[in-house]
Amino acid sequence: MEPMAIVSIFVLAVFVGFEVVSKVSSTLHTPLMSGANAIHGVILVGAIIVADHSSTNLELGLSVAAIILATINMVGGFVVTDRMLEMFKGNKK
Repeated sequence: MEPMAIVSIFVLAVFVGFEVVSKVSSTLHTPLMSGANAIHGVILVGAIIVADHSSTNLELGLSVAAIILATINMVGGFVVTDRMLEMFKGNKK
């Protein structure tokens, strides 16, 4: 795949992701985050596979960036979900 095509796909994915997330209301964001952790796991596995099969430095750099961002997103989703579930627990005596 051409490096310019890879960069174009990456930039389009960033814009689409921003638009999709910005349209979700804040009250729905936390429950949706917990459901999206599985999707982030699939993205992380895909980025690792792309990194393994990369032939140029650009492909490797973009796939490493995708691995880092997907990991941060996945861990953040678990943290937010954990905090949300803590709100529903009763007070411990």
